[in-house]
Amino acid sequence: MDTSNLENGDLLFMRDNSEFSKAIIETTKEYSHVGIFFDGMIYHASRKYGVTKQKLAGFLSEGNWNVDVYRYPEIDCEIVREQAEKYLGREYNHSFYPGNDKFYCSQYIAEILPIFDWVPMKFNDDVNEVSDYWKKYYDELGLDVPVGVPGTNPSQISKCKKIKLIGKLKQNMKNSQ
Repeated sequence: MDTSNLENGDLLFMRDNSEFSKAIIETTKEYSHVGIFFDGMIYHASRKYGVTKQKLAGFLSEGNWNVDVYRYPEIDCEIVREQAEKYLGREYNHSFYPGNDKFYCSQYIAEILPIFDWVPMKFNDDVNEVSDYWKKYYDELGLDVPVGVPGTNPSQISKCKKIKLIGKLKQNMKNSQ
């Protein structure tokens, strides 16, 4: 599908080839990032910018994203956009711990569109309960890995029965808004 087919409130579930993305996908299996679309903009929590809204074309040009589009048929776009705007400027939640007034991508989406369940977080790979990537990541933060702490992840929220996969977004920048 083309960006011109996007509707306000569409959820964009993504993956790319960055090390961070690979570490998330190794544990969660499918997606490493999620944002929500309104009027040519993607609202999301970014490691680089915190909670932000960006022109979708600009965001897509920053990485080599594979994007799947999901739709929540019962969304009230006005209320969800109002909630999305409310948190703009918040810092990124690098620790993934809840309750610190910061957001990671799926935490932000679950906050503004509260239809998703929280699950115990995992940071494993095929061999270890905590992968080497996440051990190093949390060592650098000076924190314990939050295994079992309630949280969300893009792959998990993409499985919510209330949303439906619409299609794959084509990376045709001429048609991006």
